[in-house]
Amino acid sequence: MVSEITFLKRAQMELAYFSGYARLRQRQAGGAGAILRFERVRARRRDRFQPLASREITPRFLDRTIRALNRWNYDIVSIDEACRRAVTLPLPRRFACLTFDGGYKDLATDAYPVLSKHGVPFAIYLPSAFPDGLGEAWWLALEKIIARESRISLVIERKELHFSIAGVAEKYELYDFLATWMRTLAPPDLSVAINDLCKRYGVDLAVLSRGASMDWGDLTALAADPNVTIGSATVNYPALSNLRDVDAEREMAMGKAVLEAGIRREIRHFAYPFGDRESFRRQHVLMAGEAAFDSAVSGIGGIVEAQGRTNLHALPRVSWDGRRRSLRMMRVLLSGVMFPRPRVQI
Repeated sequence: MVSEITFLKRAQMELAYFSGYARLRQRQAGGAGAILRFERVRARRRDRFQPLASREITPRFLDRTIRALNRWNYDIVSIDEACRRAVTLPLPRRFACLTFDGGYKDLATDAYPVLSKHGVPFAIYLPSAFPDGLGEAWWLALEKIIARESRISLVIERKELHFSIAGVAEKYELYDFLATWMRTLAPPDLSVAINDLCKRYGVDLAVLSRGASMDWGDLTALAADPNVTIGSATVNYPALSNLRDVDAEREMAMGKAVLEAGIRREIRHFAYPFGDRESFRRQHVLMAGEAAFDSAVSGIGGIVEAQGRTNLHALPRVSWDGRRRSLRMMRVLLSGVMFPRPRVQI
């Protein structure tokens, strides 16, 4: 059913592009501009099992994207400028704001050379436990374990469960099941679950997490570039909806404080961990404002409207699926025709 829905959406997008409907409707649906959301930037892998492939693009595709945005007459702007345009009268040219979640090492090694070559501004959102070497990238550990094992056993709700995953399809199915389950856990329970799994199957979670993440040296170097805005995504990257309000407030405040101390810059922008509708609530939008963030971005799809019609603490983003390599699809998404009519979020 999922593949049928994906095929239908792609067909709709192709039709919107080739019929000219997307470009025709862009004036009404395109708003002031869009905030693009990326995660990892690295060379394409050939592994058959890649459950996180949708979160990756190649350096070449990033280069093509920047060139296309310039060709399409978008202003590539900082998150500060995107916020300014969200509260002022619309300009003739729309904006595109490039953002990268997660603070992965390949942002410094693979993405930054492309971004700096073009001289474009961009924002990075990261949880502060990871450059400290304390974060747990459980989603990467889960991918690694399932990729190399043919049978998995673990405890869920005090029951020992066993899964046979000899085939690639079974691996994808189990990854989706376990990742969805882990997303529902409170942070201490999630940590226990992933550490137990890593211990059973010989994965060093700390080494894996540190190796995938930027350290303070990487961040300090990036922070020296005036085109780079560094934003917070809490300390440990929990789904805020799984936390008590006092714990969510602490994650927001401490993430901001640790980053400010680490790079000696004021942190004024925030990203909700995971960012979908299930991961944060209305009270977290209010908390972001109370924590003195100028903006907070989500993973909810949409276009940014001008004249204050989009909540700056629940900004929508166009989350790019790295499995799509067609710039036609990006142009359709940026037109706004695939999203509901914008409104104040949350």
